[in-house]
Amino acid sequence: MRKIDLNIVKDTVRDLCIKANISLPKGLESALATAAENEELPSARGILGDLQENLSAAKELNIPICQDTGMTLVFIELGQEVCFTGGNFEEAINLGVAEGYQKGFLRTSIVADPLRRVNTGDNTPALIYTKIVPGDKLKITVAPKGFGSENKSRLKMLNPSDGKAEIAQFVIETVELAGSSACPPFVIGVGIGGNFEYCAFLAKKALCRPLDQKNSDDFYANFEEELLERVNKLNIGPQGFGGSTTALALAVEQAPTHIAGLPLAVNIGCHATRHASKLI
Repeated sequence: MRKIDLNIVKDTVRDLCIKANISLPKGLESALATAAENEELPSARGILGDLQENLSAAKELNIPICQDTGMTLVFIELGQEVCFTGGNFEEAINLGVAEGYQKGFLRTSIVADPLRRVNTGDNTPALIYTKIVPGDKLKITVAPKGFGSENKSRLKMLNPSDGKAEIAQFVIETVELAGSSACPPFVIGVGIGGNFEYCAFLAKKALCRPLDQKNSDDFYANFEEELLERVNKLNIGPQGFGGSTTALALAVEQAPTHIAGLPLAVNIGCHATRHASKLI
């Protein structure tokens, strides 16, 4: 059994909160650069250049990419041979989030109650998703999720007789409804299967997949390419001003489901779909 002091967890979460908010994953940066090279519409190409300039300024000045520093999502892959010492696991994560948002001068956006709307002042509590895996390692991924794009995400319980055509129709409709409001070019996560809440989790998980990593099932990998091609023909373009770059990437995650259902969720991520990970 491997012991991990929860101060290490706290400090790791703190640092990942700051890192994720000031720099994009390398794959997403590269995708923006490639899109700028390939975009034919001059105005769209100029906007993509502005987005790249913003990324460079954020890194150089050590400031957030976007003023919406998000709701903090923490994905945990916990080795079953790990035990923690020195406190409470979830408390350590939330202490790390609080320290990260204070130390990094990141905007705090969380209200303690959805109707009374009083800000907690430190961006806690985080949403924590824990998966138990074999081994003695701990992987922590912090994904700050802005709500300009989150608010444009949708879920639908399709009929089991529905198929790829109906799924594609809902994905395209969701992107069209998002339009310029969700700060395109998008990263789009699609969750298929599971149940009502799990398909939404799958869509969220899809947003954290490296952009160069396709679905391991060729059937779904081809579906990802088909959907991305259709999305980029919508002519929404960067920031909604037209062009061939409505989305930089689209990832599908699937899971077993009930014979009577076909749950589907689409989680829209803006061009600043941020996440950072560390293996301990």
